[in-house]
Amino acid sequence: MRSDQSGQAAVELVAVLPVLAALLAGVWQVALVGHTFWSAATAARAAARAEALGLDVRAAARAHLPAPLERGLRVRESERGEVTVRVRVPSVIGGVSLGHASASAAFAAQR
Repeated sequence: MRSDQSGQAAVELVAVLPVLAALLAGVWQVALVGHTFWSAATAARAAARAEALGLDVRAAARAHLPAPLERGLRVRESERGEVTVRVRVPSVIGGVSLGHASASAAFAAQR
């Protein structure tokens, strides 16, 4: 009877590995999405401070973003002094678009 189950654990491990890999990729993607939203908010606050001081808004936002997020950066200033930063959400799976993360911030003018 023992010889009938020989190698069963190895077969089960091979069957579970793709599920485990997909689960880990999903967890990593959720972490990337959270990091992207956090980074967009940080860049928006930095850009709003720069706008309040009359400095280069886009350069301030870019300086506070990780290099991989700079590529899809969009910065918009409103007439009320609010700055909106929008960046692309990176994907764990290449070629898949997950949309954008955006954040807005404003500071009173300091000029």
